[in-house]
Amino acid sequence: MHRFTYRRPASLAEAKAMMAAAADGRLLAGGQTLIPILKQRLAQPSDLVDIGRLAVLKGITVDGGRVTIGAVTTHAEVAAAPEIRRAVPALAALAEGIGDAQVRNRGTIGGSIANADPAADWPAAVVALDATIRTDRRDIAADAFFTGLMETALEADEIVTAISFPIPDTAAYLKFPNPASRYAVVGVMVARTTAKIRLAVTGAGPLVFRVPEMERALARSFTPAALDGLAIPAEGLNEDIHASPEYRAHLVGVMARRAVAACGTS
Repeated sequence: MHRFTYRRPASLAEAKAMMAAAADGRLLAGGQTLIPILKQRLAQPSDLVDIGRLAVLKGITVDGGRVTIGAVTTHAEVAAAPEIRRAVPALAALAEGIGDAQVRNRGTIGGSIANADPAADWPAAVVALDATIRTDRRDIAADAFFTGLMETALEADEIVTAISFPIPDTAAYLKFPNPASRYAVVGVMVARTTAKIRLAVTGAGPLVFRVPEMERALARSFTPAALDGLAIPAEGLNEDIHASPEYRAHLVGVMARRAVAACGTS
């Protein structure tokens, strides 16, 4: 690692002041992505501002038809929360399928979405459920938050404080996991409310995306069969040793049908 100054603020205001004073500050929550990047010397921050223990950024509340999760709430905490399991069981199931026990007990929801890894699970939930990302200065709609490969609408010193999810009538997340790390080779989340149906795909492209044609088909008939014959183009999709763009395009349809089928039992 390169040398840096480690800072642990006692409040959100202090964290903001530390970031403002740093020449090149980086926020540290669970560190499941940042620490490996530092070890590989791919980043050289002057300061690490550790917000992982700020109580104001932790916790889960269910109120007024919404589930709000603090940014530094861990995946394991979301997976185990009884209120999440009652209100939006798909969120608990998604969190339970992230990485391994060590990652789930250290990684955080806010850190995951701020990092915007193209194969992360949480972006699919944020977009499919039309969540609102709350920061220290504004609210950002899900459709405007993810802007590119590991890029978001966040300013350099902006801090995610919470993610607020509307409670759907039903929702489900299904993914084809990498056999070692369990990241999403392709993951699809479907969410249905009385007003709309949203379908979000992660792992397939450089950032999470919706498939409007599938959403329209499901609005007419919310069944797996409604997606028969629908496909997305392979052009522009991710490619690695585990899956070609064409295979990922095929998996989108497979996972979408499975997610819709799972909604019937959620």
